[in-house]
Amino acid sequence: MCDASDYAIGAVLGQRIEKHFRPIHYASKTMTEAESNYTTTEKEMLAVVYAFEKFRSYLIMNKSIVYTDHSAFKYIFAKKDTKARLLRWVLLLQEFDFKVVDTKGAKNLAADHLSRLENPHKDALENKNINEHFPLETLGVISSKNTPWFADYANFHAGNFIIKGMSTQQKRKFFKDVKHYFWDDPYLFRTCADQIIRRCVHGQEAIDILKACHEGPTGGHHSANLTARKVFDVSFYWPAIYKDSHELVKNYDSCQCQGKISQQDEMPQNVIQVCEIFDVWGIDFMRPFPSSRGNKYILVAIDYLSKWVEAKALPTNDARVLVKFLKSLFARFGTPRAIISDRVTHFCNDKFAKVMSKYGVTHCLAIAYHPQTSGQVEVSNLGLKRILERTVGENRASLSNKLDDALWAFRTAFKTPIDCTPYKLVYGKSCHLPIELEHKAYLAMNHANFDLKTAERTKKLHDSKIKNRIFNVGDQVLLINSHLKIFSGKLKTRWSGPFTITKVFPYGTIELSQPDGPNFKANGHRVKHYFGGDLPPMVVQGLHTLPKDE
Repeated sequence: MCDASDYAIGAVLGQRIEKHFRPIHYASKTMTEAESNYTTTEKEMLAVVYAFEKFRSYLIMNKSIVYTDHSAFKYIFAKKDTKARLLRWVLLLQEFDFKVVDTKGAKNLAADHLSRLENPHKDALENKNINEHFPLETLGVISSKNTPWFADYANFHAGNFIIKGMSTQQKRKFFKDVKHYFWDDPYLFRTCADQIIRRCVHGQEAIDILKACHEGPTGGHHSANLTARKVFDVSFYWPAIYKDSHELVKNYDSCQCQGKISQQDEMPQNVIQVCEIFDVWGIDFMRPFPSSRGNKYILVAIDYLSKWVEAKALPTNDARVLVKFLKSLFARFGTPRAIISDRVTHFCNDKFAKVMSKYGVTHCLAIAYHPQTSGQVEVSNLGLKRILERTVGENRASLSNKLDDALWAFRTAFKTPIDCTPYKLVYGKSCHLPIELEHKAYLAMNHANFDLKTAERTKKLHDSKIKNRIFNVGDQVLLINSHLKIFSGKLKTRWSGPFTITKVFPYGTIELSQPDGPNFKANGHRVKHYFGGDLPPMVVQGLHTLPKDE
């Protein structure tokens, strides 16, 4: 119940119980000098606004009835041309579900009495305006933080829906951007500038992917840019990937606790000419670590062109384990032209020099006054050390177990000098990480990024060279002896048989029977028809052949 007089307003909050009005709370307010100059309609409207602001917690989300003795109040909500003040109050009251009932003042005694009470402390207290601004100023505006950033693109491709109210420039930009996306239920994909199709993600899923690429087993705690590039390598996309990556790395404690004293203390880079991949290797021992499964040292070798790193945890740093490591390195990557190391005793000894001379490898030594000579291996040492510091436990006992994951993270991190990852440069493809399978993108990417035209052309060329052979039950065939095909003996035939076909399977396998043994299965490409003796009619290379007696 609301009412207003010339100098005050009053309101009563109540509830009807068994057709009787039960009051809950009373409220009144003396108007300021400016508010007392309002028109009668504005004063009555101000009383309603004051009542809803005062009893907001009771009235919100509930149906209510407003009793007032001003009959014109009922038509204000339907009137289009009205004052700005009244229009603003109407917009504020749209948040509530209520109806207006015209009641005479004689039946609205409580509110009428409250509106005629004058504040006895009017002169002692400061006159304050009635609060006519509700907490929710953006009334009528619906916003959701969970709406994906690609919702407009997905709606357009999935349901051909375009949001309304866009300007001409906004429409032009929207149609220019939307052509890079396509919908494959239930995911939206984007064809990026490098022509790789990536799945669009948002919200918590994007943060989980970013954390997995930064601090996961294969993350390596790299910088923001390298972490973002790793996300691109696993075929995910969202517009703020670099911004989110910088925020994640900046707020990660273990990453911020690491670092150098100053960039001014660094040495200038030394240009090294490398002819081919795996031609020049840098090799070095990392300083003693706490014992992990008996291993205290890590031997690191890096290729100067591809930045490919090999490392192994070793119990000692003597020449014997070094030579064994080098021989396995040569067997995998070939004999290099040069190996660069420092002048410590485990690299400058007779056993190491003998191996270098045997394989014809040049041994380049770095001097203390020019450490740039072996700068590449020092950089890789720092990178591996930084990854291990942030992944191993406090007791450092898991050093040997975490070394493989650290190498995986180092090899799949983007390197600026080669403009890709070492893994991609060596193997010619991006490395598939566990995060792809975890977020269900690998199968979709494998299908979407596959060149179907090239595959169909290759299949057509391959199938055109295959003989059209059809096998039927009862045909006699010869079976090639695969052992003799690889290790052929003198005067021995590679074909054995004949055997009789007892069953033909749809996937290319046939079942053969032999006179003095059980039936067995064989692949169709290892079998050819036998033309000796009387045979039933058969199709060979598309021709119909009859037995000899016919």
